Amino acid sequence: MSSFDQLSKRAKKLENRGQIDEAIKLYEQFLQDYPKNTRAKAALEKLRDSASRNGISAQQAFMKASQLIEQGAFPRVIELAKQLVESAPENAQVWNLLGFAYAKDQKPVEAEKCLRKAIELDKNFATAWVNIANLFSSQKKFALALQAFQNASYLQAQNANILNSCATVLMEMQRFDEAERFCVQAITNDPNLADAYHNLAVILYRNKKRAAAKQAFEKVAKLHPSSMSALSDFLYARAQICDWSLLAPEFQNVNAIGNPGNCVSPFSLLHFEDDPYAQKKRSENRAGELAVRDSFPQFRRPGSRPQKLKIGYFSADFHNHATLSLMMGLFGDHDKSRFEIHTYSYGGVTDGWRRAQLQKLVDKNWDVRGFSDREIVQHARDQGIDIAIDLKGYTQSGRPQLFAYRMAPIQINYVGYPGTLGADYIDYLIADHIIIPDEYKNAYSEKIIYMPHCYQPNDGGREFPENTQARTELGLPESGFVFCSFNANYKISPREFDIWMRLLKKVDGSVLWLFEGSEDAMLNLRKEAGNRGVDPARLVFAGFLPEEQHLARHKHADLFLDTFNVNAHTTASDALWTGLPLVTLPGKQFAARVAASVLKAANLPELIAKSEKEYEALALDLALHPEKTAAIKAKVKDNVKACPLFDTKSYTLDLERGYDAAYERYLRQQAPGDIDLVSQ
Repeated sequence: MSSFDQLSKRAKKLENRGQIDEAIKLYEQFLQDYPKNTRAKAALEKLRDSASRNGISAQQAFMKASQLIEQGAFPRVIELAKQLVESAPENAQVWNLLGFAYAKDQKPVEAEKCLRKAIELDKNFATAWVNIANLFSSQKKFALALQAFQNASYLQAQNANILNSCATVLMEMQRFDEAERFCVQAITNDPNLADAYHNLAVILYRNKKRAAAKQAFEKVAKLHPSSMSALSDFLYARAQICDWSLLAPEFQNVNAIGNPGNCVSPFSLLHFEDDPYAQKKRSENRAGELAVRDSFPQFRRPGSRPQKLKIGYFSADFHNHATLSLMMGLFGDHDKSRFEIHTYSYGGVTDGWRRAQLQKLVDKNWDVRGFSDREIVQHARDQGIDIAIDLKGYTQSGRPQLFAYRMAPIQINYVGYPGTLGADYIDYLIADHIIIPDEYKNAYSEKIIYMPHCYQPNDGGREFPENTQARTELGLPESGFVFCSFNANYKISPREFDIWMRLLKKVDGSVLWLFEGSEDAMLNLRKEAGNRGVDPARLVFAGFLPEEQHLARHKHADLFLDTFNVNAHTTASDALWTGLPLVTLPGKQFAARVAASVLKAANLPELIAKSEKEYEALALDLALHPEKTAAIKAKVKDNVKACPLFDTKSYTLDLERGYDAAYERYLRQQAPGDIDLVSQ
């Protein structure tokens, strides 16, 4: 039989794992051989005293707690764990259980105290380190989370899940090279760990190794064939590199909508189909996942409109980004006598000339990167924000859960995400009658603030230098018609690409000027051109340039060809601002109708086609008749000076009327309702 000290260590381990009955049996067996051992008698008596609670053994209590955790009944777990703590205050396992339950019940302060107590009692308790790391991560305290996960990893060096958790936190900290190494270690230890492949895929995607990223996403989808999220990531990765090859049998005939508990990224499937009702379902599912149980107090409704309405714009893109490019004029033109403008920046990029300029245009620019959701929500409430505006939605780096807590009495979905957020905590969506015609109104959960012209803001004061390059310096032919489409590669599908290739065949000497996304996308697009009987060299790719230089090079194109399921958005306005005409074919969903809205507000409805046949005919007619191209270019340049699309002052006044109307409904204790600024 082992010595008492050895026995005590074994019993302590069992006790910490919640196996109290087994620990008691060890002492009982020991006392059968050493009945006079007073230390063993005292330990057994103490264990028995702490193990019994209302006739239920501690081990049974742990089993019951596990069942309650599976049911999501965390308040009941907390109640049970509190009683266990009272009976066994020196037991690390029960403190860990209580801390875990508090964390799941969204009580972070209590959770941290309990988990720290568990670690204090047993510094080698890896599970407690993992739980407190997850708690820190949920609060955006990534440095603390990383240290805790690393401590757990030291204790369980081969644990692939812990290694992958280290990678996840490092990714949040933008330390991607280190994260990749942890992913590889995790996969080495567990070749079937889907989460590690997912993290690796994201890193590869970020590093523009898009084909490798697609393979990693495909691995995730194969490891989890029933996961709609894994499928949507894979389909989006394929779209990013224009991989239009036949899908594997297991991915064919799949209705990629997803259900609650197995939802998909709404943004990642905008390209997949033009169906606003499917998009609404995806958004509703995602909003359901973001729901929070612990709400903040309700807002006290004032008796009258304050002298200044406090407007809070929330985004990760307050830097040299397309969203801020569109909105700079709006921020500058807001009526500061009636509105107090706050911007909340939670993105990692904090420099750039637009960021510096923005700080001069708004009343307050709050840098809240690294803040937890609750901290940001509390800050917004402390500032007394009246209207909170989500400029990201379900796009990359968005934090829509902020709005689930309610940061302001009125919350609005605007500009960033082209569609409904499907959330009952988002009151309004800024749109227009082209974006949301009556026939698709039911595909949006928000009430609509209909702008008189185009929903999209534009800065009518943007300037760009004259481009003095020759066409040949940009890889374009010295003469010949230049079709262009500077949309992101994922927006291109075989549907429009077939038309584009037919146009190249019918217009001698023409080329198609595309945006250079990644090497993999360029290779696939050239291959697809060849498959359609077009010389791949007739596809010319434009590399990344700073905004002003990018705008300046538009002069060398003759006609912008729009994509279908996801239109040109900022790129549409960019084209028109430089004098480049654009041909579009509006679809059904928000993302498929943006360019039509832009053209209508630019007084260019003749460039909006009604069918694929008309789209192709319109583009071909312009390409074959230089005089028509010259005339439409001249009209675009003239319209830019006077059209509603670039009248920033009028747009801002209209948007402010929308804010006022929404707030007036709130003051009158009316539920949110559609606000049509066209008829006001």
